Order: sequence, then C-alpha cells, then structure tokens
Amino acid sequence: MGDPRRQKKKYVTPKRPFDSERFEQELQLIGSYGLRNKRELWRHKTELSRYRRTARNLLAIPKSERKRLEEELINKLIRLGILRGDPVLDSVLDLTLEDMLERRLQTIVFRKGLACSMYHARQLVTHGHISLKGARVNTPSRIITLEEETLLEYSHKSPLRDESHPARIAASNVAQRVAPAPVEEIIVEEREPRPEDKAEDKKKTEMMENE
Repeated sequence: MGDPRRQKKKYVTPKRPFDSERFEQELQLIGSYGLRNKRELWRHKTELSRYRRTARNLLAIPKSERKRLEEELINKLIRLGILRGDPVLDSVLDLTLEDMLERRLQTIVFRKGLACSMYHARQLVTHGHISLKGARVNTPSRIITLEEETLLEYSHKSPLRDESHPARIAASNVAQRVAPAPVEEIIVEEREPRPEDKAEDKKKTEMMENE
C-alpha cells in the first residue's frame, strides 16, 4: 500500500504542452461539458487511452485466446453506456473523448432535465442536491452506468424536490427547448398540369419524333 500523502497522478499530461490546435479543442470541450479545469479532461482522456490500449493488445492475440477478455471489456463498456448497439472489439478503437464525457454524472444530470446548464448541473451535484439510490453523490466526474442513470433524482432533503421551485421550473423549460422536435411527415400535393405545361410537353415530344 502506497503512502496516501504521495498519491500518483490519475492522468497523463500532453506530450506537446504548447499546441494551439489542442488548446482550442480542450477549451471547447471544457466549455461544452462544464469542466473545472484541464486536469478533469486529461483524466478521462487517460482512461479512454487505457481502454483503447487494451483493445489493441487483444487484437494482437488470436481470436480463440482473447474471447473471454474481449467479452469482459465490451460488456463493461456497454454497462457504462460508452458503447451502444452490438459492438465489436474494433468499436473500442473508434471511441472518442466525447463518448466518455457524455457518461459523466454532471452531463447526465443536465441531459435528464434536472439542471438548466452544465455548470448548474455541477453546482447541484457538488452541493448535494442529486442522489443515487437514495444516497447523495457529490462527484461530478463519476461515470454513471445505464442502470444508475434511471435511479438519479433530486435528494430527499433538497428544496428542488418541490416542483414549484424556480430552478426546477427553469430546468424544465430548458429541457423542453433542447428536446428534439418530432419529425413531421411531408405531404406533397399533386397539382393538375397547366395548359402551358401541356403545350411545352407536346412541343418536346414532336421535336423528339422529328429527330
């Protein structure tokens, strides 16, 4: 057991510290997902790199030998909601950092319509307004499984359980605006041909016959 005062870093810093293109991408993700700093982003990026490295190592093993380990990795990612549908081992290599960030507790609280924005969702989590299976969770970066996602709700002692609370009303309004509109079927009405169209069609037919 290591010394608790000398804990290891849970993330790997970029190899090129001064890269303007990476700066812009990181700032965009931090703003979109309401992250506190780049260390949170690097932590999820390092976790994604571990999954991808494990998949590459398994692909180098004969299929008959890697079957059990492959199923364990894929089932874990499906349980976390990172992979969807009927994935294969190559699907792990196609994962992006956004796939990891979408499974954060902070992101899911906002997606479920419990908060007005990503930053509001972070505030609710850190202040103890969100509970999971009746217990408060105050870690915005926690990865939530598909089973846990359905059990997220406002804490029993939170004033937000009151449906008339202004913050809850605002969150509900935002959720309605963000929700995709239903796709309406487009009906094309057939119109009767005009006399001008009939004359033009007749002229084209005569020209084709003359040729």
